[in-house]
Formats: sequence, C-alpha cells, structure tokens
Amino acid sequence: MADGTTDADTTQRDPLAGVRWIHGSPPGGPADPNVQVVRVDDDTFIMRQSKDLNYEAPFLYLLCGAERAILLDTGAVAGGGVRETVDSLLRDRDRDTPGYQLVVAHTHGHGDHVAGDGDFAGRPDTTVVGRELGDVQAYFGFTSWPAQVLAFDLGGRRLEITGSPGHQDAAITVYDERTGFLLTGDTVYPGRLYVRDMAAFTASLDRLAEFTATRRVSHVLGCHIEMTTRPDRDYPIGCRYQPDEPPLQLSPARLLAVRDAARQVQDKPGVHKFGDFAIYNGPCVPAVLRQIARGLAGRGRRKVTLLLKMPSPGALRQSADRR
Repeated sequence: MADGTTDADTTQRDPLAGVRWIHGSPPGGPADPNVQVVRVDDDTFIMRQSKDLNYEAPFLYLLCGAERAILLDTGAVAGGGVRETVDSLLRDRDRDTPGYQLVVAHTHGHGDHVAGDGDFAGRPDTTVVGRELGDVQAYFGFTSWPAQVLAFDLGGRRLEITGSPGHQDAAITVYDERTGFLLTGDTVYPGRLYVRDMAAFTASLDRLAEFTATRRVSHVLGCHIEMTTRPDRDYPIGCRYQPDEPPLQLSPARLLAVRDAARQVQDKPGVHKFGDFAIYNGPCVPAVLRQIARGLAGRGRRKVTLLLKMPSPGALRQSADRR
C-alpha cells in the first residue's frame, strides 16, 4: 500500500464526502507526507502532492483498466514521490505485470503539472505524452481540435477526452464513465481561474456544459484548491498552509456557474469574484503582484512564528547540562 493512502467511504452516496486533504503543515508542526492518496475504488485513485514540497499542491488522478492505466499529471516537483506512489499502487493491485501499460498524460502543460515527467523516463511499458498541443493531438488522435470527443479505452473502462483550451492551449478534460468524474484540470476548480484566451475559455465551457447535459457527472474535479470556506476569500500565491479549504469536488451546477460567469465577464478584463471561484480575465498583473505580496507576507509571518518557537541558547545549554 502506498504511504499516506486512505480509502474513500464507499458506503456513502458521495465517496468523497468528508475526505480531508493534506493542506500543508503549521509552523513547526509535523510535515505532511509527500503524496496523499485517496482510494475511491480498487482502480481509481486521487493523489495530492504536499504543500511542504511546493505551494501549488496539485491533485493527480490514476485510473486503471484491465489493459492499461492513465496517470493525469506528474506534479509540481521532480522526485516528489509520484513515481514511487504510482508504482506502489499498481504493484499492490497486480497491475505492474509485464505488458500492462501506463500512459502518463496531462490535464495541461504548465510546469506544476509536468515537473515529474522525467521520473517516468525509462519505466517499462510506459508512454509519457508530450505537453505541447501537437503532442496531445497526435497521441489521442484529435483531427478536429478542440471540440472533438474521443473514446479512450483502458480495457473494460471507457474514458472520453475532449479539448478545453483557454487556460492553456493544450488543456484537455477527461470524463470517466465508471465514476462519473469529470476531470477539468485548471479549467474549473475552487480557486483562481487564470484565463489566457477568454474566447477559447468560454467556448470550452459551453462545450463542457453541453457534454455534461448528456452524461452522468457525479463530480467536477480540478487540480487545485485555492479558496477558503469564506466566500470570495482565497489563499495567496505561495501559501504553504491552508487549514480552511473547501472540498475539492464541485457539482455539475458549479460548472454551469463558471460558464455563466465567464460569459458575464468575457469583455471585462480583470479579476472577478464569484464566491467559491474567481476568474482572472487576462494578465491581471497588479492583482497577481498583490497575491504574491500577500504570500510573501504570510511566509514572513511563518518564519517569525518558527523563530519564536525555537528554544533560546540558554535553554539549550540547560538541557545539555541536565543530560
């Protein structure tokens, strides 16, 4: 069993209800494991990389079929434990036998989602899909990007993959028929939705809304949590400790809310807040700089707290003398 693995409560109607994700360690507190794993079922795993490794703390998804598995994203840190975790999960379920394929793909090509790609180099029976748009189109067989919906068979487990650019040119969304999970990467999640191309973003959301209208979608699952449980209040860029996070999972209704919000602000560059998410339409440089400043201030306070918790030299000498 992979270190830090917990089972979702499959007796509940919602197996992710009540899941408590690692969210960084308090100043001087015990460190989180490098990777937390939540087992949804025997072939479905959601991982989160620790904020103690990188403040982005991305979520990753491992879906297994009878013939192959797909890993969506490799994390924000090379050597951050993702390869070891995936190997352990596959080994524990006898999915590491010769000939069983692993496809390492990406929700999109930004650095905090592809940093661990090199850890899978040379792994037997493994394909690492490139991060560029041409790589994605070629591997999955897109001939009409981004609207085309492609079937991707894992062996007794059918996924559907479609393009969802706007945040990043090569972004995809993956639908899993078995669980009803719609995996949206950085297109939809409880946080700051950075939009590079608003026309593409709104078009992607329109297509996803149409897509979900004809499928059973249990959860919309992205790759980050950046909001707090207070409406319109987020954690700043660089934050290492987020004890007041909302759940990762969003309802299909919230996907529609993001779609409607994007339509509302598509001609209004800047930051727009909608309670449990915010849309950053365009570069939004002043707002991003304020975010970074908030994060630096928080890290400064964290360092001061650690210093205050450190024993004084006199106390250390007394402790040594008692020994």
